[in-house]
Amino acid sequence: MPASLTPLSEIPLPSPRPDENYCCDGPDGPIRFVGLKSLLGAADFPKAGDRHAGLAAADEIAREAARTLLSALTVAHVHERPLCTADGRIDDVMRVNYDVDQEIHREIAPLTFGQLKDRLLAATGAEAVRLGRGLTGVTAAVAKLCDIHELILVARRIANPTRARTLLGARGTLSSRLQPNHPTDDPRGIALLTWWGLSMAAGDALIGVNPAIDTVENVAAVLHLLDDLRRRAAAPTQICVLSHVKTQLAALDRGAPVEILFQSLAGTEATLTGEFDVTVELLDHGWRTMRERGPVRGAAQWMYFETGQGSEFSYGRHEGIDMTTTEALCYGLARRYDPFMINNVTGFIGPETHRDNFELLAASLQDLFLGKLLGLPMGIGSCYTLHAESGLEGQQATTELLAAAGATYFMDVALNTDRMLAYFDTSAHDNQSLREIHGREPAGEFLDWCLGRGILARDDTGTVVRGPEWGRPERFCGSAEEFAELVAATPALHGFETAGPRPADAVARRVRWHQAVGRAAVHQPLDVGRLRSLAPFREIATAAATHDSHLAAPALGARPAAGELERFAAEPFPVQILVSDGLSAAAVHHNLPDLLPLLLDGLAARGIGVGTPLVARHGRVKLAEPVGERLGADLVIHLIGERPGGDALASRSLSAYLVYRLPDAVRVAAAQASGHAGIRHEVTVISNIYAAGLPPVEAAAQIVAKTERILRHRAAGNRLEGLIATAAG
Repeated sequence: MPASLTPLSEIPLPSPRPDENYCCDGPDGPIRFVGLKSLLGAADFPKAGDRHAGLAAADEIAREAARTLLSALTVAHVHERPLCTADGRIDDVMRVNYDVDQEIHREIAPLTFGQLKDRLLAATGAEAVRLGRGLTGVTAAVAKLCDIHELILVARRIANPTRARTLLGARGTLSSRLQPNHPTDDPRGIALLTWWGLSMAAGDALIGVNPAIDTVENVAAVLHLLDDLRRRAAAPTQICVLSHVKTQLAALDRGAPVEILFQSLAGTEATLTGEFDVTVELLDHGWRTMRERGPVRGAAQWMYFETGQGSEFSYGRHEGIDMTTTEALCYGLARRYDPFMINNVTGFIGPETHRDNFELLAASLQDLFLGKLLGLPMGIGSCYTLHAESGLEGQQATTELLAAAGATYFMDVALNTDRMLAYFDTSAHDNQSLREIHGREPAGEFLDWCLGRGILARDDTGTVVRGPEWGRPERFCGSAEEFAELVAATPALHGFETAGPRPADAVARRVRWHQAVGRAAVHQPLDVGRLRSLAPFREIATAAATHDSHLAAPALGARPAAGELERFAAEPFPVQILVSDGLSAAAVHHNLPDLLPLLLDGLAARGIGVGTPLVARHGRVKLAEPVGERLGADLVIHLIGERPGGDALASRSLSAYLVYRLPDAVRVAAAQASGHAGIRHEVTVISNIYAAGLPPVEAAAQIVAKTERILRHRAAGNRLEGLIATAAG
């Protein structure tokens, strides 16, 4: 635990330098890279995001040329050339990365990156971590020189244990982060998924819920629920609700048990602040607050961060830096707070960042290597989405290699299927399989609890094996009736039957069938004629001319086609409704007939003027911003299909993004609240609108109520929730 946080103004920084040429001879003439960003991008494994950003090497010859040049550069050369923003500024994320051990840095500064790689390959784990304390996140350069064996070899030697209520990351252990997400935060469903995970020896790292509703009231309620479930089970672990850090701190102020403070991180300030509504100053405040008031007494660490290659590119805020490097810069930022755990979710975004199984495998191994080298307790959410060219077999191959490389923990998403976030991750079945394959055990205190409960046992040789109570969640319930009630409230349950540590074949077949249906839904075209039977929709074309370009390059769906908005003039309506297929036209087809008439009637009943609805094929969330600007709307209600997940029914899940265009009168207040001087929009999200989640009839009422609040308070998103919380208490 750091005794204090170094003030940003006291972190020594080199001065920015102009781009330099890096050249070598190729078979057909010189090969040239202009600037360090270009060289770093070209030296990496090929990945979709870097290709789209124009940073990937043109071919294998160019890639090996870049690696050869990079291997000959010294650590000092790269350290003395900070990667700057487009306007030549060293942003706060890069600044924090330079808070290194100066003595160690001086020791390794003369080494070339090739020599540093060789030294790491020969070093013990403790020595590798010591060297890492002298490196910034731009040490991603060394990962680009490593092959798969080398990434695994170095990472496997390193252990970075941490402690909250329990010890995480000791050698010989493999932990899991239990994620009992529910599309409506139904406490019965959260309870069932918690009991199911605990019954399979999952959750020793953390029990954490991603809330469907990110309000202070709901986050506090879910925290109290998790605290009650943990206490009822007497499980030695810790709890967390993965909402925005501002919401969690407000819940802590109300007495909620915020045991571990969570926040997603980004590797550029433009993404961290402009998209995630977070500043380094806010993270510092959160760390200090938890140090003083965190409810887990004796915890050495209390922060939890989620990262993953690609968010910076996906938001168009990567500052010309490749995905591996921006990810490593996240680790340099996280290191400032000595976190209890890091969860890497490379693969969560989709094919615009990582197209296929190999891209995900290579990126995940790089991330584990770099995070462990920089001293972090790295867990990996080896995940995929149904609109990418990746799937279960590739994920399983990746997790086997990550386990071999010493990942601290994996996720437990029941039967690989996240019911709220619509993606696919590792399950408790996977965690137990990996433990049995690689000879690993749960964390010590949790292992003792599992042994005492009969969930695990020791055989005649002392080896930990599955016990008679493994995989029996009903044992945590007081009666068969209680268990049946929990089951009835939980979607996407394909069966509890097991075969050894794996799901029984009948269960596996149901899971894979639903994935196949969901994957097909991604490619269903939007039927605009069907929508026009509901309302006289006006159609807007996006820059995504084809379905393939829509999936591979989200930025195209976020803007209208050239000249498209010139057909429209400003209108006197404060609200506009925009409908897009997003990643599921089926979600639009199935929900709009019930939702749209009630939404229009509800807005009219409150005297809120709304224009004739608009529809866009191949649309993305941010399309609402230029549409609202052109039409002069205060608020655009963007109804868009979510990526399919969960089960076949969940392929029909819709979200409502309420995109508020900030008037000049409140822009200063919004900038102060967010730390983002250029902020122009705030967003409130209502998600999981479908029959097994938030029914469209109820969703219409919620959207109308939120719209009225946004217009009345002239705020949306975190700022709106803060104003409401302040008024309430």
